Amino acid sequence: MNCYFDKVKEFLLEMGCTIRHVNGDDGLFVVDNEEMGIRNLVIGCADPILIIEQFIFEIGQESIELYKSLLQKNRDMIAGAFVVDDSGTKVLFRNTLMLENLDLNEMEGTFNALGLLLSEYSDELLRFAHQ
Repeated sequence: MNCYFDKVKEFLLEMGCTIRHVNGDDGLFVVDNEEMGIRNLVIGCADPILIIEQFIFEIGQESIELYKSLLQKNRDMIAGAFVVDDSGTKVLFRNTLMLENLDLNEMEGTFNALGLLLSEYSDELLRFAHQ
């Protein structure tokens, strides 16, 4: 277990997250924060960075409109960005933070950005998910 694992766990609990799964050997958490609409958020302590990923939707029918809209939305996001996974079939929200200087405000900022994204952009995300 890396030296930042306990610190991240403490922050998650302080933020009111429900920890659904923990793998200390791999430095992984899966968490929910119902208040923010966040479910199954994957958090990995991969020294020197903390990786935060949320599955958003599976790509049904690829289109220029989809990618263009996601890239334009990236510009408006407070923290993190839309990404496509290695298979090219899943859209994720992803943010990375430096573990060495990690503080509660940074983690809260990522959660707030994701929660805001899910609430303000939900109609568009649902439309893309059903294409």
